[in-house]
Amino acid sequence: MRLPLLFVLGLCIAACQQKTTINNDQVFNNWQHYLGDPSRTHYSSISQIDTASVGQLELAWSYKSGGLDSGRITQIQTNPLIVGNRLYGVNPALELFALNAKSGALIWTFSPRTKDNSGLGLNRGLSYWSSQGQEESRLFFSSGSKLYAVSAENGNLIPSFGNGGSIDLREGLGRAPDKLSVVANTPGAIYKDLLITGTRVGEGPGASPGHIRAYNVLTGDIAWTFHTIPQPGEFGNDTWPEGAYKTVGGANSWAGIAMDHELGIAYIPTGSAAFDWYGGDRHGKNLFANCLLALNASTGERLWHFQMVHHDLWDRDLPAPPNLFEIQRDGKSIPAVAQVTKSGHVFVFNRVTGDPLFPIEEHPYPQSTLQGEKAFSTQPLPIRPQPFARQRLTADDLYAPDRNAFVDDFVDKDQNTDPPTVLQKFQKITSNGQFIPIDTTGVLLYPGADGGAEWGGAALDPRTGIMYVNSNEMAWIVRMKAVGNDSGKMTPIGASLAQIHCARCHGGALQGLAGIPELQTVKNRLELDSIYSIIKKGKGAMPGMPNLSDAEIQAIARYILGMSEETDHRVEATSVKVPYAVAGFGRFKDDRGFPVVKPPWGTLNAIDLNTGKYVWTVPLGHEDAIDDPDIPVSGTENYGGPVITAGDVLFIAATKDEKLRAFHMTTGELLWEVPLPAGGYATPATYQVDGKQFLVIACGGGKMGTASGDEYRAYALPNN
Repeated sequence: MRLPLLFVLGLCIAACQQKTTINNDQVFNNWQHYLGDPSRTHYSSISQIDTASVGQLELAWSYKSGGLDSGRITQIQTNPLIVGNRLYGVNPALELFALNAKSGALIWTFSPRTKDNSGLGLNRGLSYWSSQGQEESRLFFSSGSKLYAVSAENGNLIPSFGNGGSIDLREGLGRAPDKLSVVANTPGAIYKDLLITGTRVGEGPGASPGHIRAYNVLTGDIAWTFHTIPQPGEFGNDTWPEGAYKTVGGANSWAGIAMDHELGIAYIPTGSAAFDWYGGDRHGKNLFANCLLALNASTGERLWHFQMVHHDLWDRDLPAPPNLFEIQRDGKSIPAVAQVTKSGHVFVFNRVTGDPLFPIEEHPYPQSTLQGEKAFSTQPLPIRPQPFARQRLTADDLYAPDRNAFVDDFVDKDQNTDPPTVLQKFQKITSNGQFIPIDTTGVLLYPGADGGAEWGGAALDPRTGIMYVNSNEMAWIVRMKAVGNDSGKMTPIGASLAQIHCARCHGGALQGLAGIPELQTVKNRLELDSIYSIIKKGKGAMPGMPNLSDAEIQAIARYILGMSEETDHRVEATSVKVPYAVAGFGRFKDDRGFPVVKPPWGTLNAIDLNTGKYVWTVPLGHEDAIDDPDIPVSGTENYGGPVITAGDVLFIAATKDEKLRAFHMTTGELLWEVPLPAGGYATPATYQVDGKQFLVIACGGGKMGTASGDEYRAYALPNN
């Protein structure tokens, strides 16, 4: 849909008048916004640490934030804020703190804990707001279903905001709040006196809707709502079945938002509709799932959108905030927005009009073989830049085809003999690249469900238009099964419900994912009442399932505990009526735990978005156990993004080998690395206090089988 001509002209004039989209902070001597600035460039203008001096970095301070829970795997994914001489961060228990940014000394803490501390989710960052005269400043962060407003000065709740300092994110979505599971892992965007935010919701049947909302930062009142699942009379409603807006969930923005303050436009990426792998109840394109949305930040009006995946069946959420920058074409500067994807693509648009700045083609793809499913006939792919992750796995691409094959996140029940080799397993599944509908025999998802690009996102140098993005090179296998029927046998209701609601995260045999506990022996640890409470309310990063009835939760809990239940294959007896659920879902590895693909298993890429051409690509991280002289640097799976600086140094942790690294932005050369006390699965931040530049990283660990941690570490050059 084209924008009104006068509106476009007004935006174009504003775009021409602005010198650059990143000047919202004037100079970048602090890190006042999530990922550095409202444009989400990950860029700092500080240059004290440069390519010549970076090798001298040493530990300046460390802070153990607490909040580790011996009963579960914890993480810190927070990109901290630095305002003036204060650093604001969050610990594994989602407790907020303020430190002296120069010394690491604690100033204050705030704990949102209540008697019911279940289902808190994770935290990737904060939002900061100050009044025009800067007499007052507030921090906004989420824990569980609550969004809190906290004084940046003293850590106290702001009682005039919402209900005594917080609002309930479950309210205002058009459905009964007590039946919804809603958290906000990633901070929203501040525009004037509005906080625009998305949410994380469930990914299974019965999930909450993912509507975008803007809250008044002073009162907590909802200023506007954009329905990502359009209601009758709204644009896009006809891309869903009639009445779907009442029942279908997802289409949410969990990844973060970029904000152009001069144009007054919020750029919002969305995820897939629920549930992830089957859409027989949501035929159609499903707008505004899997879209980049450009909304009027004052009103929530849709200005333009582009859908990256039609009728998503592959969990291809847009995983990170877009980057705002200026493209140089024929001597002209064009305001642009770039969006990275899990599939390893970069889509680039004129951020005023929504016109693609590189060609995008619709490619045909096959239909689904699952009963009731209607896969969309085409999917859009950009011609340039070329993908930053490999797109199709062939037998020639296997690293060790004769090794035993394991899919480490689920167990195939049909494997009653010795494990097959990697090649034998590969030959039993479908591997034909992107957008092959999932079936009951197994389809290779490559790159996997975590990307390609992941939530750490890309950095974009506003001086050059070069994007820096880290990528995973991991193949996953997904397999479906008919609900209520196992090899022709009737299945108990509890087993069917567990397959629908639990296998997505805990594996097809409930044996656990990397970092997600197994449920096969939970009866040795928990009683029926405890399991019931966890399913209903959630625990830690696990969201609750309040949409299920008490009888359904009891049936799942009894099944998990191995208690007898009535055999009944009738899914109609439950509130969820889906014919398929996940039977297998996980990373395709060999018996050493290595990805089956030839290295590199993780990369760092520099792409010139003026031309769409690559500047360089290097492996990111190293698996020491590989012991292969032909592979000096293997790359590893990685989570968390890069930071780039005016000193031409890129900093990134993210890797499974638990190190922090610095790379030359021009050449990709590794300049410096240091081991961390736990994996730095977060995006760093850099800032300057009293003329000294610091680099800080949250060392939370807890992913990819690595230990959890609670430490923040800051590095700086030695004093002269």
